[in-house]
Amino acid sequence: MSVKCAFLFPGQGSQALGMGEDFFNNSDVAKQMITDASKRTGIDFETLLFTENDDLEKTEFTQPAILLVSAIAHKLFEDEMPIKPVYALGHSLGEFSALVSVDAIDAIDAVELVNLRGKLMAEACAGQDVGMMVSLGLDDEVVEEICNKQREAGLKVWPVNYNAAGQIVIAGIKPDLEVLAPILKEAKAKRAMLLNMSVASHCPLLESATKPLAEKLIEMLKDEFIAPVVSNVTAKTYNTKEEALDLLPKQLVSPVLYKQSIADFDDTVDCYIEFGHGGVLKGLNRRATKKPHFVVSDMASLATAIEEIEKLG
Repeated sequence: MSVKCAFLFPGQGSQALGMGEDFFNNSDVAKQMITDASKRTGIDFETLLFTENDDLEKTEFTQPAILLVSAIAHKLFEDEMPIKPVYALGHSLGEFSALVSVDAIDAIDAVELVNLRGKLMAEACAGQDVGMMVSLGLDDEVVEEICNKQREAGLKVWPVNYNAAGQIVIAGIKPDLEVLAPILKEAKAKRAMLLNMSVASHCPLLESATKPLAEKLIEMLKDEFIAPVVSNVTAKTYNTKEEALDLLPKQLVSPVLYKQSIADFDDTVDCYIEFGHGGVLKGLNRRATKKPHFVVSDMASLATAIEEIEKLG
């Protein structure tokens, strides 16, 4: 098939109770992956994903749950349509799902890895009242200048997720973010809203998590990938274990350059395929690209994506 696809994977915030249940109910492959992940981590993923609980919002559970559902979606797609992407790209946590899709790490190994990543992030933030805030309607430079000035004044706030034009997420200490909100609104932000996050991702507050994550990555990453991954840190591609070992620990403390990655590589693909729940990245991409964007989140959307991509090819 000649169609050129980018594989996309969502990050934390895309989770919802019931995600992956249609796969589980209709696919032996999905059932086995959930069973294997549960045995490996000691997490009862059936309960976590499909039964009312408080754990799904805790980062050490959220991260493996999102990755597992994305990996299942990709695996079921790959079994029906074994095409190699031009590149794979994930948003934050989604970069680890992207690595699974290009055979840089085994799916169940990756579930264990991001379970550890979530624990390390939670430990780094323990004892601090941390949070994250979305700013809508301001240019990047305005938000960066405001954050820089407030850090000079002693606040701990950093722009960390460059999601789309006029949408930046800021991480830091929650009382400092609350101070920031009226300043952003005075600068004509359409909205400055705290997010339901238990950690402060992609900022210096997570520095203590980088070394133990790097040590686990050495054990689990494979030497080569079947396709390149776009780094959140650099918005450039990489395709070796050596590069991944350098970039993935840095990802914990560096901004996610998502919109820059889409802009830089949009002309290399014919379509985007997002694997996992929610279609969050489709929403972010709406103003960034006019290329077709398919979301594989259940059996029906899997069938639709395959049908539509075959038409493109």
